[in-house]
Amino acid sequence: MSNAVPLRTGMEPYPGYRLRQLLGRGGFAEVWEAETTDGQTVALKFLPCNDGLAASKEIRSIQAVRQIRHNHLIHIDQVWTHLGYIVVAMELAEGSLLDLLEAYGSEMGTPVPPEQVCLYLSQAADAIDFMNARQHQLDGRKVAFQHCDIKPSNMLLFGDSVKLADFGLASPTTAALKFHRRAGTMDFIAPEVFQGRLSDWTDQYALAVSYCQLRGGRMPFADTPDTIQRDYVRPTPDLSMVSEKERPIIARALATVPQNRWPSCTDFISRVSQAVVD
Repeated sequence: MSNAVPLRTGMEPYPGYRLRQLLGRGGFAEVWEAETTDGQTVALKFLPCNDGLAASKEIRSIQAVRQIRHNHLIHIDQVWTHLGYIVVAMELAEGSLLDLLEAYGSEMGTPVPPEQVCLYLSQAADAIDFMNARQHQLDGRKVAFQHCDIKPSNMLLFGDSVKLADFGLASPTTAALKFHRRAGTMDFIAPEVFQGRLSDWTDQYALAVSYCQLRGGRMPFADTPDTIQRDYVRPTPDLSMVSEKERPIIARALATVPQNRWPSCTDFISRVSQAVVD
């Protein structure tokens, strides 16, 4: 059971922040719009933290990634624990790509138009490749970061710009493959994560699943388990939601063997973008 205090409008969960309205609730987290004492509006993400060790790992991941700067990475102001939550204060977005998909579905009866998907995911790909490059300083060494939870709900909209958010599972890497805890959002987890490994191409796999969802309105796999099972094997993806030209490009990004995927996320999205316009 959670020991977190229930949140409500008008509450001050931390000095200097007053909750204005609930923006969304998903999984275990809640996101609230809040006003600061100087009149600025920010987003506060609340993650219940019953496990002290898990909470400290998550905070370390967020603190490590918030030190790196990129136009398409969300800016995080502060991270703290309070009232049984990990609280992340960050810039306020207009919504996520998942919200956009749901809006198109309810208003137009279609997924997101392919040109728009490619525009947004090209920005996301640029940020992912920036994170994935072994160029960031951490504890006196150069590391790359795998985000480890790439999905449309973690790609936030600011006008025509997308920014990646939610770095709680981000992991530093110093080699192309490493042992890693089995964690993430089930529909987007790469095959190597089920096996307890992380690769330089893990985020690309999740980006390809995200492309399928946004572009075609559904996932490429119908049998994903509810919890991580070590013996689960991803089947051949069903890519019938996209055009024949797109399928081999996406299939390579969804390759079971990580090294067989595209060299970078930008390469993947640029090729699928070209297939869309041809």
